[in-house]
Amino acid sequence: MASTVTSRPGSRPGYGPLLRTRGAWTFLLPGFAARQPFAMLTISIVLLVQHTTGSYGAAGAAAAVTGVSMALFAPYSGRLADRHGQRAVLIPGVLVHSLSGLTFTALALGHAPLWALFVAAVPTGASVPQVGPMVRARWGVKLQDSPLMTTAAAFESVTDELTFVFGPLLATALCTTVNPAAGLVTEAGLTLVGGLVFAAQKGTQPTVTGDGHARVEHVSALRVPGIRVLIVTFLGIGSVFGGMQVSLAAFTESIGEPGLNGVLYGTFAAGNMLSGLVCGAVAWKVAPQRRLLVGYAALALTASALWTAHSVLLLAGLGLLVGMCIAPALITGYTLVEGLVPAGARTEAFTWLTGAVALGQAAAVTVAGQLEDRLWGGAGFLVPMAGTVLALGTLIALRSRLATRPHSRTVARGVGHRVPVAVD
Repeated sequence: MASTVTSRPGSRPGYGPLLRTRGAWTFLLPGFAARQPFAMLTISIVLLVQHTTGSYGAAGAAAAVTGVSMALFAPYSGRLADRHGQRAVLIPGVLVHSLSGLTFTALALGHAPLWALFVAAVPTGASVPQVGPMVRARWGVKLQDSPLMTTAAAFESVTDELTFVFGPLLATALCTTVNPAAGLVTEAGLTLVGGLVFAAQKGTQPTVTGDGHARVEHVSALRVPGIRVLIVTFLGIGSVFGGMQVSLAAFTESIGEPGLNGVLYGTFAAGNMLSGLVCGAVAWKVAPQRRLLVGYAALALTASALWTAHSVLLLAGLGLLVGMCIAPALITGYTLVEGLVPAGARTEAFTWLTGAVALGQAAAVTVAGQLEDRLWGGAGFLVPMAGTVLALGTLIALRSRLATRPHSRTVARGVGHRVPVAVD
């Protein structure tokens, strides 16, 4: 199948040609709706459990179990989607997630012991629908080797961050003005409806190729050295998300303005979204490996200043800068996947990176919650600093593994999604 995108020689990739890609809107709008609940999940759990237990440490631990569970199961969800199709994974996944989220809510409101919340958090996290990676895989089918792939990566990052502008605001508003459980209940309902609508778009999902008589070897994306480096890099990004969520909630609670939590986190996400828009509009001449190094160094520098903020305005300003540094790193990392991983393993690769963000976030909310409970207010902001600095050191040391290499295409031209390779 040839690419559905055409461009004039020398034309500059941009959002206009991207959004005019035939059939793109049939998965973009449902995809946006289906991923919206993901931005609400962690903050809804933190606010609900903190309300019922009075401890940010317990709230962070419960959210962390959800994040770890998602990080462990997300790559397998991506691998199943590569092999059996996205619809086959999405439909049972959203049903399990919604039921698990409602069970967690009932246990928390019933003041169940913490271990019971941990048990309920496992299926809640494991069944989080991996809509973002699935949308990215659909772009891969539509665009294949088009120069618009970088623009698509930027567009998806902006879409992700747009959800993180509205998601925390909506969850915080529901939890603080309606009921502490309202955020998680709404998340479960939106996941069910949005996920089923997205799954219904069968015409744009990557085709599962191969027949029942041929053996096909599926090579795991984790075997690619560059993907392992990107996983560490994305763990650091996850530490920023997790550390910010807990620390901002604790900060606004300490000054008696819990409603500002969503505003401050929304400012952070807005910086991410704005810089993502710029990244997608620029015709980059610098190699993506170098862009990742420079962007990540800026992220580590700005994240290291968060713990010094002692006012709402200063924290909002620093949060905006941190957010502006995250998008270039995320976009470049996702762009590198196209050159590092064979087409048949890209959904899995994307879910490894998404899972790494979730795992970093899970570790961060746990550590930040403990620091907020045991040390001074704002101590949780040390977590983003530590996470990004350690990841930056790894990235610098192993940057040579991010060199992209051409992949052989034995059957490849078809959907660009699942490439059969010879079996030894």
